[in-house]
Amino acid sequence: MRKYLLITLFLFSVSADFAYSQVSIGVGVGPRMGYGGYGPVYQRPYQPRRLPKSQNQPKFDPIIRFSLGYGYPNLDKSQMASFYGYSLGNIKQTGPITGSLDYQYSQNSSIGLMVTHGQISGSYYDYNNPTGPPVMSGSLDNWSVMVNMMNYMPGSEKVAPYFRTAVGINIWTPNYTDAIGNKMNGLSDPNQLAYQVSLGANIHLSKNTGLFMEAGYGKYIVQGGLSFRL
Repeated sequence: MRKYLLITLFLFSVSADFAYSQVSIGVGVGPRMGYGGYGPVYQRPYQPRRLPKSQNQPKFDPIIRFSLGYGYPNLDKSQMASFYGYSLGNIKQTGPITGSLDYQYSQNSSIGLMVTHGQISGSYYDYNNPTGPPVMSGSLDNWSVMVNMMNYMPGSEKVAPYFRTAVGINIWTPNYTDAIGNKMNGLSDPNQLAYQVSLGANIHLSKNTGLFMEAGYGKYIVQGGLSFRL
């Protein structure tokens, strides 16, 4: 009798351990499969990760500016005509006077139209008598029309640095006369390409008015003037 009782207790113990193992496996598998053991196991719903919302940039209102400046010329003097047997003496240059109308369509860029006007004049001397009276005089009147682009760099509320590029055409009016006033004809036209590359800065005097100064290469070496917000 005792023998059968021990066998019964042993089988009951094995059955209990087996059932417990099944429940343990169900709990371990349940979160991945959704079910385990002898019944459904609660599965935590997936929570998508929320990304932070990007901050909207402040809206930029377009600006129209007009600038008027005066510069020291650079390349125009090289367009004076050369004559065989004559040397060109001292050259006088006026301007250029520069006007620019710019449309700033973003915080960093603007596009516009730039017009310049300048004059060049000089006297020609005989190679054999360079100190004698001039034998010829010449002048060039120049207008240029260029598409003007500006890229603004980080600055402050008072000073705004920028980089300017411009390209367009030259319009020349040449005038060469000899010592007795006869006009020289049949000369080749000067270079028709006009351009400017400059680095400068705007100094804001008020919301609508400022000073600017820049240095570069092309129609002028240095230039300064006033700018107005329209």
